[in-house]
Amino acid sequence: CVVVILNPKENKQQHIFNTARKSLSALAFSPDGKYIVTGENGHRPAVRIWDVEEKSQVAEMLGHKYGVACVAFSPSMKHIVSMGYQHDMVLNVWDWKKDIVVASNKVSCRVIALSFSEDSSYFVTVGNRHVRFWFLEVSTEAKVTSTVPLVGRSGILGELHNNVFCGVACGRGQMTGSTFCVSYSGLLCQFNEKRVLEKWINLKVSLSSCLCVSQELIFCGCTDGIVRIFQAHSLQYLTNLPKPHYLGVDVAQGLEPSFLFHRKAEAIYPDTVALIFDPIHQWLSCVYKDHSIYIWDVKDINKVGKVWSELFHSSYVWNVEVYPEFEDQRACLPSGSFLTCSSDNTIRFWNMDGSPDSHWQKNIFSNTLLKVVYVENDIQHLQNMSHFPDRGSENGMPVDMKAGVRVMQVSPDGQHLASGDRSGNLRIHELHFMDELVKVEAHDAEVLCLEYSKPET
Repeated sequence: CVVVILNPKENKQQHIFNTARKSLSALAFSPDGKYIVTGENGHRPAVRIWDVEEKSQVAEMLGHKYGVACVAFSPSMKHIVSMGYQHDMVLNVWDWKKDIVVASNKVSCRVIALSFSEDSSYFVTVGNRHVRFWFLEVSTEAKVTSTVPLVGRSGILGELHNNVFCGVACGRGQMTGSTFCVSYSGLLCQFNEKRVLEKWINLKVSLSSCLCVSQELIFCGCTDGIVRIFQAHSLQYLTNLPKPHYLGVDVAQGLEPSFLFHRKAEAIYPDTVALIFDPIHQWLSCVYKDHSIYIWDVKDINKVGKVWSELFHSSYVWNVEVYPEFEDQRACLPSGSFLTCSSDNTIRFWNMDGSPDSHWQKNIFSNTLLKVVYVENDIQHLQNMSHFPDRGSENGMPVDMKAGVRVMQVSPDGQHLASGDRSGNLRIHELHFMDELVKVEAHDAEVLCLEYSKPET
């Protein structure tokens, strides 16, 4: 129920709280950056517009039954489009300042993404065996007060009609009129202004999931941390974005900037889940499937730099412990550190102070994360499974596998960490070198509580 607004330059977050207590399923900025539109799911889901500065709700529009899969502002800012979930079937165009639906239609298949043309005259929706162009000026010209049917025409897919399309972007600048789509099977397609599939390219990946465009470039997000970059006007392949960290990386080792570009044989990288391009700074923001976020500077695609990144937990956080403060040299962690444990089978050590401590130097992956302990060296729970094709992504609930660390406590002398996991194991880690000293199969079910005895008893 929260929108997080991150400023990477200052490493600060602000939040918009959806007081309706419904989980948010889609959001988009307005072209001028002053507003955010959100869609939600649950009973009578609303499309809401928020003032970014004030963090307050400006408008609320009710027109869906089950949930909103995508929302977008038109570039002219006059209209908002909201597309419902598959069983909702409703596609609405709102004149949001007047709070009326000006045009509407039914779509029976699952829609995954939508994109507006630069001149606001049409938008394109894509999904399961579906690429469709919707024309606004025809639909909204009628001076009637009632809702008119939205005029839609299918993209002409030819032999590719069996694909699931998961990303769409209308061309910008000299490419206005062209539309680019990407399919889960790893095809990048280009449609001309007559809605005909002009050319397509095989991305040579096992799965692709998202795409975005700038005036010159096309970015395609794929599995295994791959982002492929193409020339917009010719669809010529240019290069790949650097990959993020590999799964199971020891962030405390990553002290040199070159470590980011260091490839490890046999390593698995998190899949790219979402991308967005910021034309003003020339930044590309990427979200990966282990819930990490990177912001890349792509001004020069041959010398890509990293603006900001953070490695978050990829599943429920069960417990937070603050590391005790010690006057003398006994402390294993810098002052103000805290620990979190999660269903992703990791324990993470954080410090927000940024105080330079001799033993803990800043790593290149995160400003706040000191160390990740991978319990049982297990990386299979790091990738959130709820995102990719039809694996329960409509209901939004992650599959709860009985994995992860449920509870933990730091010993009174600050030297050890005891933790209990969801299979009933008890572990003791030594905090200087993070070695696991003890593992006891203590219980048959999850450990919910543990505590050290007080030193004086």
